[in-house]
Amino acid sequence: MAIEKFTGSFTQQEPLPAAALERVNAVLNSGRLHRYGAADGEVPQAQQVEAIYAEWQGADYCLAVTSGGQALQIALRSVGVVPGDTVLTNAFTLAPVPGAVAAVGATSVLVETDANLTIDIEDLDRKAAISAARVLLLSHMRGHIADMQRVLAVCKARGLMLVEDCAHTMGATFGGARSGSHGDVACFSTQTYKHINSGEGGFLTTNDARIAARATMLSGSYMNFMRHGAGPDETEYKTTRYEMPNMSARIDNLRAALLIPQIEGLDGNVSRWNLCHDVLAGALRNVPGAVLPQGLADVRRVGSSFQFRLPSADKDICRAVVAHAATLGVELKWFGAPEPLGFTSNHKSWRYMAEQSLPATDEILLTLFDMRVPLSFSLVDCAQIGSILQHVLEQEVGLINA
Repeated sequence: MAIEKFTGSFTQQEPLPAAALERVNAVLNSGRLHRYGAADGEVPQAQQVEAIYAEWQGADYCLAVTSGGQALQIALRSVGVVPGDTVLTNAFTLAPVPGAVAAVGATSVLVETDANLTIDIEDLDRKAAISAARVLLLSHMRGHIADMQRVLAVCKARGLMLVEDCAHTMGATFGGARSGSHGDVACFSTQTYKHINSGEGGFLTTNDARIAARATMLSGSYMNFMRHGAGPDETEYKTTRYEMPNMSARIDNLRAALLIPQIEGLDGNVSRWNLCHDVLAGALRNVPGAVLPQGLADVRRVGSSFQFRLPSADKDICRAVVAHAATLGVELKWFGAPEPLGFTSNHKSWRYMAEQSLPATDEILLTLFDMRVPLSFSLVDCAQIGSILQHVLEQEVGLINA
C-alpha cells in the first residue's frame, strides 16, 4: 500500500490568542514598551506577567527575562556560581545549558544519561562526590523528568544547590507538583518552540527571597527593583543592589503582553500535546527494533516532542531513517549525527569545554531520534506521521531484526 506524504509543517505554531493581540495593540498604542516606562497608575505588562506566572507556577517569586538561556545564567550567578567553579549538568541536553555555565566562567562536569533520557542518578552521586561542585544544573531535556526524590537526596547528601532547567517541562508535574518546584531556582523558556510563545523570553522562579533579589538586580532593574509583579521585599535589596552587576536581560512589555493570555490556556494545551504524543507512541510501541523512553508513574510529561531509539541500528541505517522519513514529509533529528544540525548537537560539539568520557550517553545518543510535535498538528496528522514512521522503520530497520 502506498504511503501518502505528510505535507504539514513541523515549525508552524498555532496563532496567538486574540487577547494577546489586544494587549499588544494597547502597548503599541501607548508607545511604552520598556518595562519601567509606565504612566502614573499603570501596571506594566511585564509586571503583570510576573505575578500571573508566579501564581500559576505556585512560586513565591518570579522574574521575567529576555530568554531561557539568560534565566539560566542569572540563576547560576544568583546561587553563587563564580568564575572557576564546577557545575554538574546533564550530558544529554541542548547547547544553551553548558553555554550558560561557560558564560559565567564556570566549568561543566557532564553527568551520564540513562535509557529513559533522564540524568543517571548513580553517576550524579559519583561525580558529586569527587568534584568540587556546589551546584547541579538539572536539564529536564525534551520533557523527561528524573526521579526528583532521588535527585534531591543526592543534592542534600552532597551539599548541592539545585537549578532546574524547565525549558521543556513548563506545565509538567512530578508527584503532583509542577516541574520547577523542587529545586532552589527554576528557569523556563518562552521561545517560539516552547510551551508558550513570545518569540524569545523566559522566567526564573524561586521561593528564596535572596536569590530573587540577586536575580532581579542581575536582570538589569537598576534601582527599579520594586517595580516587579512577584519580587521580594525591599529589605532584600539593602546590600544586593550594590553587589550584583547589571546584565541587561529585561523582558519588554510587548513580549509580556503576548504571554499573559497564553498562561491561562497552558494546562489545556498540555492535555492536547499528550493526546498527540499518545497517538505517535502507539504507532511505534510494537515496531521491532524501536524503543521508547519510559516515564515514571509520578510524572506527567508534556508531549511537545517525541523521541525513540533504534539500539540495533548502525550509523548508515540511522542516516537512512532520517532521509527516508524526509522524503515522506517527516522531519526527524538524529542526536548521533557526527556534525551538529539546526538546534541539535551533542557534547562532542561543545569544544568550549574539556572533552569528557561519557560512554553510556554516547551509546544512547548514537541511535536517538527526536521530532517536534507542534499543536498545529491534529490527531489525524499525528496518526499519519505515526504510520509513516512505522513504515520507514519497517523498511530501514526491519532487516536487522528479522
